[in-house]
Amino acid sequence: MHLRPKATTGAAALAIGSLLALIPSTPAQAHGSMSNPPSRVYVCKNEGPETPKSEACKAAVAAGGTQAFYDWNEVSLLEAGGNHRALIPDGKLCSAGREKYRGLDLPRADWPATRVSPGPLEITYHATAPHGGSNFEYYITKQSWNPTQPLKWSDLEPLKTFNNQNPVTFTKWTIDLPQRTGRQLIYSIWQRVLYSNEAFYTCSDVDFGGGSTPSPTPTVTPTSSPTPTVTPTVTPTSSPTPTVTATQSGTWKAGTAYTTGAQVTYNGAAYRCLQPHTALAGWEPPNVPSLWQRV
Repeated sequence: MHLRPKATTGAAALAIGSLLALIPSTPAQAHGSMSNPPSRVYVCKNEGPETPKSEACKAAVAAGGTQAFYDWNEVSLLEAGGNHRALIPDGKLCSAGREKYRGLDLPRADWPATRVSPGPLEITYHATAPHGGSNFEYYITKQSWNPTQPLKWSDLEPLKTFNNQNPVTFTKWTIDLPQRTGRQLIYSIWQRVLYSNEAFYTCSDVDFGGGSTPSPTPTVTPTSSPTPTVTPTVTPTSSPTPTVTATQSGTWKAGTAYTTGAQVTYNGAAYRCLQPHTALAGWEPPNVPSLWQRV
């Protein structure tokens, strides 16, 4: 008499358990990055973490390893809560201050860049786990920004903010680019507002063209003139050519301020400093040819 009720109760319990198993115990994390213009991490993951093609992506992998580019959609801070400038130091904006992504902060003038022009630009954000109730902020570097120097917060000026957005897998907006020339960078912050303080950060390299280039040396055409009077040739007394010795700085070390011409050793090789800077982890001489030249 009691077998039927017990079977019914067991079946109901099994069904309820199956339904509960489908409900996540914690909210899913949002993930994503800019896909147009592609962010640095998006470019390198598309090139292939194991076989990057561009010199910049090769250097980024050498600096931080391949895993960062398999986890391309996680350049984020879980508890940002809008405190971006307080949490991310200058020089580490592209990595969100995370060591795992330190290769994205390498100051180079050869990151693959998207050609753009002043005026309207349609941009696309690729969200692998989109969540509603989000704010998206977009910035662009000032004309004075130097791509061979670490990116600072003061290098950026705001472009556009989209509040209370409900992103989908590929969300498109239109922003207006100001007048610029040469290489610049578009920086984005995706701040979740509902149910999470998580924020995501991207650096997308763009090229407006028309950057400064060295002026060509003018060709001088001599004007014909009468044959000059021959005067005796005076041979000056030769003097020895002075030898310039670069400053020796010992073994390369992060946190050290280097001046132009300083020489260091790293992994048994000698390098000469090309421009003054303070070394950071990930900026080892082989990784930043804009800062160091092998001797």
